[in-house]
Amino acid sequence: MYTRRALAALIIPLIIDSFLSILIGMADTIMVSSNGEAAVSGVSLVDTISNLLVQVFAAFATGGAVVVAQYIGSGDSTRAKDSAKNLIYITSIISVMMTLIVLPVRSHVIDLCFGTITPEVKKYTDDYFVPILLSYPFLAIYSSLTALSRAENRSVRTMLVSALMNAINIGGNAILIFIFDMGPRGAGIASFMSRFIGCIVMFYLMHKGTDKLSLSGITKGPFSPELIRRMLRIGIPSGLDGAAFNVGKILVQSLTTSLGTSAIAINAVIGNFNSYSNIPGNGINLAMITVIGQCRGKKNFEDISYYTKLLLVMVFISCALVVLPMILLAPQVISIYGLEPESISRAIPMARLCLIMCLLVWPFGFTLPNMLKAVGDVRYILLASFSSMWIFRVGFAYLLVRVFGFGIEGVWYAMYIDWCVRGTLYLTRVISGRWKNKNVI
Repeated sequence: MYTRRALAALIIPLIIDSFLSILIGMADTIMVSSNGEAAVSGVSLVDTISNLLVQVFAAFATGGAVVVAQYIGSGDSTRAKDSAKNLIYITSIISVMMTLIVLPVRSHVIDLCFGTITPEVKKYTDDYFVPILLSYPFLAIYSSLTALSRAENRSVRTMLVSALMNAINIGGNAILIFIFDMGPRGAGIASFMSRFIGCIVMFYLMHKGTDKLSLSGITKGPFSPELIRRMLRIGIPSGLDGAAFNVGKILVQSLTTSLGTSAIAINAVIGNFNSYSNIPGNGINLAMITVIGQCRGKKNFEDISYYTKLLLVMVFISCALVVLPMILLAPQVISIYGLEPESISRAIPMARLCLIMCLLVWPFGFTLPNMLKAVGDVRYILLASFSSMWIFRVGFAYLLVRVFGFGIEGVWYAMYIDWCVRGTLYLTRVISGRWKNKNVI
């Protein structure tokens, strides 16, 4: 279905887009580091909660993208376009409701998730959390729009809009943090503006466009419970998977906060290393939804197997190109974050181990499930991910830290065990071929 040139045209912009998406959060963390470790910790804690809520938006966007990609693959452009409109309806409603529910109780959410934190860190979390919460509806719609663009192979569009959003975010950070001395609140406002403008621009491009998924006439419907149900069959299990994953992360983060401000800051830095190393892999993972989804729409199982192997190998190769230089440059990169000397000395070996695990294990645990999502095998993903997350990542984290006294290192050791287990489960499922019996459309 795809020539090498067509595959490259899809994947390369998605890799760049993944880098730009990571850069927004990275810019917030790095630029607020001028306010000290407490500011870095505050932004990190909010991002942990935010990732839980954002995962819901991403799940619905993925559900919509799978349905649309399969309709495109089957040649049913009318159903593909109607599915795109209904995805925007459902994500708009859900994101506004989530914002209205969480905004008034945000302080209680922080207390519930992280327990006792210093007053300074708590102030920074509230400063950053308010504009981030207000940005959720725009982020949710933007996520759905970009997923739809990827489903019809228009990844260049998403890359260019993402570049615009980063320019707005970084420029806003520079003005609000360094000139107006607004700290994390300034970082949050800049993120809000970037998401708002990105959403408006993306909607304009897709509304005025003449492509298969043009949103012209979106206010006229049709509103289709059947199409929404098809998307929810993918979106709900994916959302539950993501929610369980991020709730587990919050519990682990709560454990981290009990280890002190230095541990929180180290955890945030290593988390950024994890994100950096997976940038090309995440871009290829997004492409897998489109490629495998369209193959499944044509019921071409031979191509599904071929592209799954090809894209997995590409993830390993691209990850190596990022990880190997970062292993050498870890001390220089960590020094940017403004950590204390003792924190830096602990963070360097942790960062290098994280990079090695990202290279050797991460692709099995986080690339293969995208293949299973694209064919509709989401219930297995939910079961495998839920079991591995709660038994190994959460359970072993508390065991290693509370019982064996490993400190912040134990949190990351538990995560690597989780990666190994879930990777084994997904690889076994792909090889078994049981996913061939799953239908979405």
